[in-house]
Amino acid sequence: MKIARHVLTAAALACAVLPLSAQAAYPDKPIRLIVPFPPGGGTDALAREIASRIGADTGWSFVVENHPGAGGNIGVNVAAQAAPDGYTIVLGQTSNLAINPTLYAHLPYDPEKNLTPIGLVAQAPLVLVTGAKSSFRTLADVVKAAKAKPGSLTVATSGIGTVAHLSTVEFQKDARIRVTHVPYKGAEQGLTDVIGGRVDMYMSSVPTLIGPIRSGIVRALAVTSLKRSDDLPDVPSFAQSGYPGFEGITWFGLLGPAHLPAAVVKTLNDALVKALKSPEIEKQFKSQGAQVDISSPQGFAALIHKDRIRWGELVKESGAHID
Repeated sequence: MKIARHVLTAAALACAVLPLSAQAAYPDKPIRLIVPFPPGGGTDALAREIASRIGADTGWSFVVENHPGAGGNIGVNVAAQAAPDGYTIVLGQTSNLAINPTLYAHLPYDPEKNLTPIGLVAQAPLVLVTGAKSSFRTLADVVKAAKAKPGSLTVATSGIGTVAHLSTVEFQKDARIRVTHVPYKGAEQGLTDVIGGRVDMYMSSVPTLIGPIRSGIVRALAVTSLKRSDDLPDVPSFAQSGYPGFEGITWFGLLGPAHLPAAVVKTLNDALVKALKSPEIEKQFKSQGAQVDISSPQGFAALIHKDRIRWGELVKESGAHID
């Protein structure tokens, strides 16, 4: 009995020091990928495409779950509260990782303390559009009209404190104009109203508006990337239209709960990077107005920290807050 106990103890110690690869292979069951927005939107499409590509490359299984609400906070919090075993990850973005910590008075998670960055997935600029029948054909037309009648022009976005809203705040500051912000609860109604002329302009992501722009039902005035978007080569950037340095980007990235083991993070990042380098993913993302964005976990963490400061300052300047 004494010898048996020694043998069992030695075996247990040996297992404890075995590397991850020598233990149960990760992953050995489906990975839950949380999308913090409803099905059918841009974030949902990116998540499903990347899960499909990684699955094709590795043989891993993914279960995509949509947990919308509260500007993406509900879904991100589901991931933040999950066990740190690599079987629950989330596709977060600028709003719920860099803006909402300042915008919301009671955010249930801290993106820098309660989550582990895995890697960036994509980025997409915003685009300011007006209805096809509008008299505005350039950004200069908008500025001229806004200065003639301060506050008379309206600009719609998909909500208070979004990247789109805060980009309009920064534009007004740079152009020294004042327009009236009209927040909507989602993209669809804002698009309908700018087409119908009920609002003068609409600011949203290129993936959201690229279809209507290409079909001609809205007119693009400027994009928020520093340079022109490859998907909208005929549309100038704000920076090219007289506002040097102006930039407003929505980025997307994978994260897991805090304390995710380094070996798991590396496994996931390696698979993500391989998937993002595939021509199929680049083509699919580009068709939606998004661009592949590859990073290390450390690079993603640094971006979250930097943008949290930058967007947080704009939230305070705008006076926006959600209790």
